[in-house]
Amino acid sequence: MAQSQVRDFTGTRCRISVRSWPGTSPRYVALLVHGYGEHIGRYEYVADALVRHGAAVYGPDHMGHGRSDGDRVYIENFEEVVTDVHAVAERAAGEHPGLPVVLIGHSMGGMIAARYAQRYGRDLAAIVLSGPVLGRWEPTRLAELDVIPDTPIDIATLSRDLEVGRAYEADPLVWHGPFKRQTLQALARCLDTINAGGRLGALPTLWVHGAADELVPLVDSRTGIDAVAGTDLRERVYPEARHEVFNETNKDEVLADVTGFIDDVLKR
Repeated sequence: MAQSQVRDFTGTRCRISVRSWPGTSPRYVALLVHGYGEHIGRYEYVADALVRHGAAVYGPDHMGHGRSDGDRVYIENFEEVVTDVHAVAERAAGEHPGLPVVLIGHSMGGMIAARYAQRYGRDLAAIVLSGPVLGRWEPTRLAELDVIPDTPIDIATLSRDLEVGRAYEADPLVWHGPFKRQTLQALARCLDTINAGGRLGALPTLWVHGAADELVPLVDSRTGIDAVAGTDLRERVYPEARHEVFNETNKDEVLADVTGFIDDVLKR
């Protein structure tokens, strides 16, 4: 695996932990944005593939996630998370001036990435959305309940590779508790903002999704994609794949699609 380093910076609300995989003589920067309840350390395999492809890779743990500070999985305003991700992008640009930047977001990270593209799309060469929480997401309705149920995730919904679920379940940096009401409310507001925030124009966009994704159903994400898609949207839906396509049994196919898309963009 590619060598990484961990550094901190002061984010909008708290200390943010950032991991980077600098690579050797990179030709682009890849900015990874992780999903709800997890952390960037779960993306070692993705980062290694991108480094071998020619990227310098960066990814933060969001506030309240992983090694970053903050109450666990507590987010009041996702605009602040987008701002923190942009701070990482600025750091990467300072260390690799002039290199194109590709933003890659998974699940809730896909939502953050889409909002990032609406705010800072001019700074991006391309965006990849993996199983993105876009359009509508059923769990946000839990915020309407008097008591939010503590229902653990079914680890079998993550990947057909059951070892992925077992590792997730045993990971002390993954949140295994219930949703926070304020976070769900912030998620719903962010989705509304994205749906009303306009299209991504000519920004090259790749959407990858598992056809058997039960955590972020394909049909719900499609409504969000339809709301933001610009003039250069490409999509790949993988039959029988579950939520974490970067950790699926066909993950190398998925990553080959991602790196092929990046190659096409960089040739322009």
